[in-house]
Amino acid sequence: MKKSIIKLFAGAIIVSTLASCAVSAPLMVTANKRGEKVGEASYKTIFGIQMGLDAETGVIAAAKNGGIKKVATVDQTVKGGLFITTVTTVVTGE
Repeated sequence: MKKSIIKLFAGAIIVSTLASCAVSAPLMVTANKRGEKVGEASYKTIFGIQMGLDAETGVIAAAKNGGIKKVATVDQTVKGGLFITTVTTVVTGE
């Protein structure tokens, strides 16, 4: 009985470690033309705590990274794992 519980617990740990989820959602759409330029900004969290607190993230940083002056769309993707989550903001525009 004890070996079965240990095997079940070990299997649950392996499955939850390999499992991940990604959610993508539009945050904003403007009347500006979509354009060819795309900018991204990302940050990671471990147990919900953002790593690199001084890092530039978000819409302004993504626009700056893509050389965008007029923002058309903003999308955000959240990829979650067991301990680490990555949040990426994608901006398109001219």
